[in-house]
Amino acid sequence: MTGRGRHLRVGVCLSLSGRYGRFGGQARAGLEVWRAWAGAVELVVEDDESRPDVLESGLLRLAEQCDILLGPYSTQLMRRAGDVAARLDRLIWNHGGAGDDVEAAHPGHVVSVPTPASRYAEPFLHHLASEAGGVPMWIAHGKGGFGRQVAAGAEVTARSLSIPAVRVATGRLSPPAGTRRWALMCAGSFEEDVETVRNALALANPPSRLCAVAAGVREFGQVVGDPRGVYGVGQWSPGSGGKPELGPAEADFVAAYTERAGVPPDYPAVQAAATAAIAVHCARATGSTSRDALWSAATRLQTTTMFGDFRIDPLTGTQTAHRTVLVRWDAGGPSPVR
Repeated sequence: MTGRGRHLRVGVCLSLSGRYGRFGGQARAGLEVWRAWAGAVELVVEDDESRPDVLESGLLRLAEQCDILLGPYSTQLMRRAGDVAARLDRLIWNHGGAGDDVEAAHPGHVVSVPTPASRYAEPFLHHLASEAGGVPMWIAHGKGGFGRQVAAGAEVTARSLSIPAVRVATGRLSPPAGTRRWALMCAGSFEEDVETVRNALALANPPSRLCAVAAGVREFGQVVGDPRGVYGVGQWSPGSGGKPELGPAEADFVAAYTERAGVPPDYPAVQAAATAAIAVHCARATGSTSRDALWSAATRLQTTTMFGDFRIDPLTGTQTAHRTVLVRWDAGGPSPVR
């Protein structure tokens, strides 16, 4: 298959229904906005229903008819997608699974664009060290592998910054009694994070600093009564990507997405569109959509998109250049913390 001088067909399984539907729908809208910008590209989308078995059957169909394969949203689903790509000897572009194990599981078959889970908490911890040094922090993780990996990485970073840290499972908070200040970082599913934040804010001694992965998207403000003061960590926030070398400019993308969806994009939409732009660039630059050619192009590429920096470890495919973004909620919504 060749990628230069002809239409490319890009296939993707996304959760348009089920537990990940809120984010799969954003990724689809982001890809549709990107496709209108990209020109000679056809986009084929299948609903994986947030189920690994449905995802696998969908990917098998897409692999037969598409030049480029994009991964699903969620670490759990991307884990299965990587297995399928390796079995088929295809390359899949990972925009939605940040788990460290997912990013490094299939060298030569998975190229990852998001920051790995173990580095998710870094901006909050550096902010905490500068603003409230010495305040102990509880790290609450959810049931899935993503949350555990975020928590493990947060614990390592906290130790390096001399922040006392206690790691617990979601629902098992035991903060200090009285008025002693403490901080909380939680990482789980969207629903787990929302429940943890609600419970923490209702405590007699709530945390003086509270950060949740779920607070990195705008929908968090719709389900938490008063999110003001809560920090969020996400893969992207408006203005964080800088000047792109590949793909649409951020302002153009945000305007087109907002016109289409009625709301500004969150990072699931931006990371999906940026990943598609990188994948198509590699196919067009090499004139091929073979696994070897795409992998070779991706390992040599160091660039920027509206999503931020891109560079992968040439041995594993893990993202090394991109950084997560810290936001803080106020009356107007989430704002980047500089």
